[in-house]
Amino acid sequence: MNEQEFAELAAGAALNALSPDDARRFDDALVAHPEWRAIAEADAETADLLSGSVAPVSPPPGIRAALLAQIAATPQNGEPTTGTGPTSPDVLADERPRVDEPSPSDPDEARASAPKRRWTRTVFALAACLAVLVGVGIGAVALNGQLNRPASVVALEQIQSASDAEQASVELPSGGKATAHWSASAGAAVLVTDGVPAPADGKTYELWYVRGDDAIPAGVFDVEDGRATAALEGDMHAGDVIAVTVEQAGGSPSGTPTSDPVIVIPTA
Repeated sequence: MNEQEFAELAAGAALNALSPDDARRFDDALVAHPEWRAIAEADAETADLLSGSVAPVSPPPGIRAALLAQIAATPQNGEPTTGTGPTSPDVLADERPRVDEPSPSDPDEARASAPKRRWTRTVFALAACLAVLVGVGIGAVALNGQLNRPASVVALEQIQSASDAEQASVELPSGGKATAHWSASAGAAVLVTDGVPAPADGKTYELWYVRGDDAIPAGVFDVEDGRATAALEGDMHAGDVIAVTVEQAGGSPSGTPTSDPVIVIPTA
């Protein structure tokens, strides 16, 4: 066995695609040529990297069907297939000896070389299918991430892209910081906090638009590790004050604040 033949077996081993006979040949070659171990390790590392680069995602059914059809039509042991349709000219051309390759004079050598060429094509086909499936997984994960972004993050991006986007920050007695982002043209506001302690059990933070003498409820939010990005519900009016109070879980039952605000950010 030469190094090129071993490299083909190493690719199949990395994909768990070796027959028992080829697996034995692979193991024997590793014992006889320990200097080739780097080839096998590189192929195994590449296969692991491809398979572990994304979270498992089910490929579209069409890809699985196409892969199974390709496997069914690919000779696995040198025996001809029994398909009833005409053989593709490209396949026939691929089986003929190439002009730049000498035709084996020994019949045994000819029979041995044909399965080897088919095995090489099979390995590359499997590797290509793996790359396609990984690509599909990456695309699905990216698309899923775009479609499932939190509404508060989407609202913040819309505000920041507005021509009249504004923001203001306040330092809190707890040492944390709260920043309000708003856009009068969009009629929207988002509060971003950092270093804000979580409320006591059974309590939550509630947002308010303070408009003159009125406090208009704008939703509740929780913090995680002192951080939160919360979009205020309802329409913001120019000059509103954004405030936060601590209320019972679910928000104030009366629709009005029941405690003094812990965050107050004027927008005018």
